[in-house]
Amino acid sequence: MTAKLNPYAAAPDLMTRWSELSALVNDSLEHSLVELVKTRASILNGCANCIDMHTAEARAHGESEQRLYLLAAWHEAPCYTPRERAALAWTDALTKLSQGHTQDPAYEALAAHFTEEERVKLTLLITVINGWNRIAVGFGLWIETPATKKIAA
Repeated sequence: MTAKLNPYAAAPDLMTRWSELSALVNDSLEHSLVELVKTRASILNGCANCIDMHTAEARAHGESEQRLYLLAAWHEAPCYTPRERAALAWTDALTKLSQGHTQDPAYEALAAHFTEEERVKLTLLITVINGWNRIAVGFGLWIETPATKKIAA
C-alpha cells in the first residue's frame, strides 16, 4: 500500500489533538476490551493497517490467537464474556449505522454490563477507531508500531 499523504505533516496540530484524544479514550477502559473493540471495528471497516496494529497490540498484552481469529464471527463464538459480547454488539451497531439503525437491542445489552460513564467511554472509543479506520484507509496508511515490528521479526 502506498500512502497518498501524511496527515501528520499536512495537519500537524489537528492530528496531534486527534492522537491525544485517542490516547485518553484508549486509557478509559480495560486494555483487553479496548483492543477487541478496535479490532472488530477495523474488521468491519476493512482497515488492514488497524487490524494489524490492534491484533499485534492485543497479542503483546496476552490476548489469545483464538479470540482474535474469532472476532470475525464473535456472535457464534463462546469465548467472550457477557461484557465483551455487549461491547462487540455495540461496536457492530455503531460501526454499521448506514446499514440501518439497529442499536436499540445492542444498547439494552450494553446497559446491563456497563455503567453510564462506561457507555460514553465505549461509544467514544468506537467513534475514535472508526475515525482512525477512515484516516488509514482514506490516505493509504501503513504504520509499523513496536508491537507489529516484534511480530514481524
